[in-house]
Amino acid sequence: MSGRTRMALSAAAATLLASCALLPLVSPISWLIQAIFLLAIQTGVGMATRRVPLARPLTVAAQALVALMLLTLTFANQQAILGVIPGPEAFGHFADLLRAGADDVSRYSIPAPLSDGIRLMLIGGVLIIGLAVDILAVTFRSAAPAGLPLLALYSVAAGLSDGAGGWLWFLAAAAGYLMLLLAEGRDRLSQWGRVFGGAPRMPGGEPSDAVAPVRTGRRIGMVALGIALVVPLALPAMNGGLLEAAGAGVGSGSGGGGTISAVNPLVSLRDSLNVDEDREVLSLKTNTDDLSNLYLRIVSLDDFDGTTWQPSKRSIQSVPGEFPTPIGLGPDVRRAEIETTISAADWYAQNWLPMPYPPSGVDINGNWRYEPLGMTVVGDRRQTTRGATYTVRSLDVQPTAEQLANAGEPPAALQREFTELPDSLPAVVAKTARQVTEGATSHYEQAVKLQEYFAVTGGFQYDTNVKVGSGRQAIARFLKDKQGFCVHFSFAMAAMARSLDIPARVAVGFAPGTPQGASSVSVGLKDAHAWPELYFEGVGWTRFEPTPTRGSVPSYTVSDTPGSTLPDVTRPSQSASTGPSASPSTSESCAGQNPQLCASESPEAAVAVGGDGPRWYVVLAWVLGGAAVLLIPLAPMLWRLRTRAVRLGGHGRTEADIAPHTLAVWQELTDTAWDFGIPPDESQTPRKSAARIVRLGHLDPTAAASVHRVADAVEQVLYAPTPRPVAGLAEDVRRVLSDLESKAGWTTSLRARLAPRSSVRVIWALSDWWLSVKRRAAAARPTWRRPSTPGQRG
Repeated sequence: MSGRTRMALSAAAATLLASCALLPLVSPISWLIQAIFLLAIQTGVGMATRRVPLARPLTVAAQALVALMLLTLTFANQQAILGVIPGPEAFGHFADLLRAGADDVSRYSIPAPLSDGIRLMLIGGVLIIGLAVDILAVTFRSAAPAGLPLLALYSVAAGLSDGAGGWLWFLAAAAGYLMLLLAEGRDRLSQWGRVFGGAPRMPGGEPSDAVAPVRTGRRIGMVALGIALVVPLALPAMNGGLLEAAGAGVGSGSGGGGTISAVNPLVSLRDSLNVDEDREVLSLKTNTDDLSNLYLRIVSLDDFDGTTWQPSKRSIQSVPGEFPTPIGLGPDVRRAEIETTISAADWYAQNWLPMPYPPSGVDINGNWRYEPLGMTVVGDRRQTTRGATYTVRSLDVQPTAEQLANAGEPPAALQREFTELPDSLPAVVAKTARQVTEGATSHYEQAVKLQEYFAVTGGFQYDTNVKVGSGRQAIARFLKDKQGFCVHFSFAMAAMARSLDIPARVAVGFAPGTPQGASSVSVGLKDAHAWPELYFEGVGWTRFEPTPTRGSVPSYTVSDTPGSTLPDVTRPSQSASTGPSASPSTSESCAGQNPQLCASESPEAAVAVGGDGPRWYVVLAWVLGGAAVLLIPLAPMLWRLRTRAVRLGGHGRTEADIAPHTLAVWQELTDTAWDFGIPPDESQTPRKSAARIVRLGHLDPTAAASVHRVADAVEQVLYAPTPRPVAGLAEDVRRVLSDLESKAGWTTSLRARLAPRSSVRVIWALSDWWLSVKRRAAAARPTWRRPSTPGQRG
């Protein structure tokens, strides 16, 4: 088998091994069989065209054309000419499939069903990556850069998956890349002569100390792979943003659109509400008799950019034993503490903890952290709710309409942050808010009128089949069409409240579930919900329910007077009690709270303060890790620049310094030629090597004279009794380097600079050092002579 053939097969195998990381993303995995078959044809075309041989661009074009025809035959044969030649209709069909696949990716959680769109994305992606690897490693004979497409393929898969078996997929991808590097090394060694695979034996059958280069390379590769697997375990884990499923979002489920992900709550909530089977997500046991207010809140969305709502990035800290009193909750508001035990389904992997709001404490095992401003608990180090059972203590806050109507002005920082609206918001949103709330005398009356407008008087219809839409006109279209589901209602009411200077945000979680008996509740997928929370000083963040036929309308927004649409603020709501509060009466307004929470302006990725901040060694580890990530790809170039500077730099002027400097300059000259594709030939004399460099490098007369001048100096050092010093050798090498760069193509020049071939000398030096260490260790090992027994001669 030729070296090119072996390289091509290794490139295809490396691509397939890296593609295995995509297996957890979809079900079933039959797409991989198709990908293997099509990739084999694509690889065979490359092998055939290189054997002809064709020019490199023609080889690449032939492989790309065959790959396109294969995809056409597989996915668009009815729209193609003769079933394989793509035309305008075929390309249009491809575009439709890709759009459908992108929609399916956003709709379904992992593992997603294998639709035609997703299958095209998977198989097409594998063919594109396989083509890139084949071009770099085989056509242009540069296996090292071929790791970048493989890394891209693995990174996409690792970023989308929930982390299950991640080390196994990394091991497979790394093994494929190492196999590709070994195939290239074997091919290059074969150009120097016969590749030997074992150690030669001394007379008598004893093995010598020589070790095959291929075997040494395998050992180095295995050591490198081991380091890559072990070192990350010693580094601190890095979680993503506030919303990361199983380490990468709010939630990840078992498929079929079965989880809530606030990364895209519009799509995920709709899919949860539209499932055919209402699977149980959580089961609850509580000691409260009123289940209508038992909403389970996952996270709040408070950052509105005009197209979508999302959570701000905030600091997190250790989970306290007792949570602080919610911001803005005054001592005169009636409340009662309830206790709820929640059990999550084994398939429900959510790294934000569903809890009643506001929580006052939680008992849960695992790695969890607390975000104080939103009063939410988030998993750390890929901690999820999968199969977890935990107990939450929460407050059942029971404000009266009078308390809400008489609420004072919120703190300036909170008012500024939670009433911010982008300039791109259509003017019709604020205009409609003013029209609906005309005549209201307080922010509370405005909020109640907004709720009534969406839920009762505005003519809106609840429909989960309405397309989500996340553009700047999404809210305006909803106000016009008046059809949507909970996300549309909550997003629109929160935006309209902000336009009226009422601090507002959106909560994502679950509406009250279905009672199953005494104090027992079952929460299913179809209970997924979103609702607005508005802030009133003295009460805090307060739930409203604008979505018709969903959840429960809060008692403090229900009219006590017949014929009136607003509650009577002169007397408390019917469900409220004038009895004493169940919580301590302390000053609990925002001003009495932690000033950091009142003045917080949602700092981007703020570091936790106090004793929960990162330790110095954690910061140092991240700094060193980041430096390694940046420097490792540049290490060959940096080593080469440093080596060239040392070889061509200053040196002593004595007779003893002439030989080392001249030989170093010659070594630099041959390595420079090697970097530009002229490998050294140690079997030739310096004069013949110089002529070979001039011939293969197509050097101009000036650069050719420089090469011969360096070669003459080397011959004097090697053969003359008293070598004469030759000035300007370093400049001669630089002149040759400049001429080689001017004649090489941009790809060759870029490779010579970023991935110089002569940097393999580092590996050779390490191998020689390791062999010398083994020899010294063997020599230092004591030898024991068997003692002679009585009667034996010595």
